[in-house]
Amino acid sequence: MIYQRFFPEGWKQEQNIYSMSELKKAQAEDSILQGKIKTIDSNYNAYLELGNNIKGIIPKRELGQIIKGNNYVQFKVRDINERDNLCMLSRKAVKDESLAWVINDLEKGDIVDGIVRNIKPYGAFVEIGGGVAGLLYINDISVARMKTPKEKLQLGQKIKVKIKEIDKLNKKFYLSYKEMLGSWEDNVKGLEEGSVVKGIAKEVTKNRDGIFIELKPNLVGLCEYKQDIEYGKEVSVRIKKIIPDKKKIKLTLVSC
Repeated sequence: MIYQRFFPEGWKQEQNIYSMSELKKAQAEDSILQGKIKTIDSNYNAYLELGNNIKGIIPKRELGQIIKGNNYVQFKVRDINERDNLCMLSRKAVKDESLAWVINDLEKGDIVDGIVRNIKPYGAFVEIGGGVAGLLYINDISVARMKTPKEKLQLGQKIKVKIKEIDKLNKKFYLSYKEMLGSWEDNVKGLEEGSVVKGIAKEVTKNRDGIFIELKPNLVGLCEYKQDIEYGKEVSVRIKKIIPDKKKIKLTLVSC
């Protein structure tokens, strides 16, 4: 774990109330604040209630990608109109700084906090700070194969992720989650040969002579194939053999 300079937007979902003096100080120090978007107008400008009858506006050009109302965002104060109790804000400035942190300060293997922001068939986008998200491929979610990331993740879920790769040239980065679910040795603890346990049926082997059974979120074993075992179905299996040096578990079907 490393010290996390930026946190995902909405990591702490709480009412953010600021005084004018606090907003002035944030502007002078170029510091980051967080607020909740109340409305988005037809031109995609975002409006925030900052407390004490102070309103904040994030113009479309400073918002970055389009975001819906009622969401928490981080911002910097760019201009203050005390007469009208109005502040002009920038979310883009936070994203630019956060991306620079990822590219320049983080390294492969670092572990950071994140929030699942978007789920696609091929993986999920996880924000790790300041509105900046990395790609978590489906194969890096768990050792157990899955048809969709939604089997393990949901929107808004808070997770820890490992930095898998940073593409500095294209300013992109890739994440892994399966290491956070424990090693093979961690997951196999408590399992004994001959015992009967429950698992979830997963993928069938290429030659259809076996089927993988998920015993724990990051642990699978191989069982003989049976035609009426459907993907995602809970089954009872007996642990036939645990092979630590190959990190494999052989199973036999008890019931399905």
